[in-house]
Amino acid sequence: MYLGAVMLRMLFCVAVGCVALVGVSEEFPKVKVSHIRKVFDNGEHNAFTDLVEFRGQYYLAFRSCPDGHMVHPTASIIVLRSEDRLNWEKVYQFSVPLRDTRDPHFLVFQNKLFVYTGTWYSGQSTIPVKDYDLNLHLGYAVHTADGDQWSDPQMLEGTFGHYIWKANEFGGKAYLCGRRKHLFDVRPRGEGPDVESAMLESDDGLIWRTKGLFQETRGDETAFQFLSNGSVIGIARRGRDAAEIVRSEPPYDSWERKSLDRYIGGPLLTRWGNKWVVGGRRITPDGARTSLCWLQDNQLHEFAELPSAGDNSYPGLIDLGDGKALVSWYSSHERHGNDQVITAIYLADLELSAE
Repeated sequence: MYLGAVMLRMLFCVAVGCVALVGVSEEFPKVKVSHIRKVFDNGEHNAFTDLVEFRGQYYLAFRSCPDGHMVHPTASIIVLRSEDRLNWEKVYQFSVPLRDTRDPHFLVFQNKLFVYTGTWYSGQSTIPVKDYDLNLHLGYAVHTADGDQWSDPQMLEGTFGHYIWKANEFGGKAYLCGRRKHLFDVRPRGEGPDVESAMLESDDGLIWRTKGLFQETRGDETAFQFLSNGSVIGIARRGRDAAEIVRSEPPYDSWERKSLDRYIGGPLLTRWGNKWVVGGRRITPDGARTSLCWLQDNQLHEFAELPSAGDNSYPGLIDLGDGKALVSWYSSHERHGNDQVITAIYLADLELSAE
């Protein structure tokens, strides 16, 4: 089933749920969404996905935790691998003692595949939300040169007090988004209006320094990409308010910020062919959904709403070439036979249509 060229919403049912397809204007290509499948469900809370291709194989990472969404020392990061995008095997799983590992993101850098994770300090057991403290946050990474032999988790120097989220590379250097409290203020807990989103820079992917600020206030998850001239474009979450598109040029000490028309949770920003794709959680009249949009002239044009509800989003996307792509996300829209809600990992195939 293909998207219409007018702004109509259509539903079609598949084995794992229903997909809402949203028509777009004639200037955007139509998209076929197919082969929607659940690829991982172990009965735990599985969330926060990313996808990458490395040495001819495909990798999918996410967090898994038997105790749920919030901060627990029982959380771990799982990495799956596939040659055909249909059959997936677990190739690595890791955790960090006394810490909650979450939000894994890939980076291919210096001929190695890195998996970055932000970790809240939790101690021996779950801590209450009122005790969450960004100043105790710390980034970790694992890496591999061949996909078979993986390093142990390594603490990232320069990330203490930073909630690291999303990585990229340009000009022989690696970059991370790391949100932090302004001046590492010790008074407030949680994440208030004085949180910054810093651009961190590294020569080796392991030791980091501050390069600039995506956001000076109310910093949050920021997905960013580099253009060929070194300029940066990013999609920045702003809590529950409208997200922003952010831009800067080297040396990244001055930023342009413009509000978009919606909240975006767990934002994705990537290229598919010659167009920008933005994905993430949006709030609809029916609740939270994971959607995909074209980005053009600071405007979002939705082209797919993936099967999702409740706790969901944090998509990853790989451009497969020839107008095809693979997208990952997590969602809690399904239930077990005992009516217990599950939070699982999903994939779908995308294809541009000439129709």
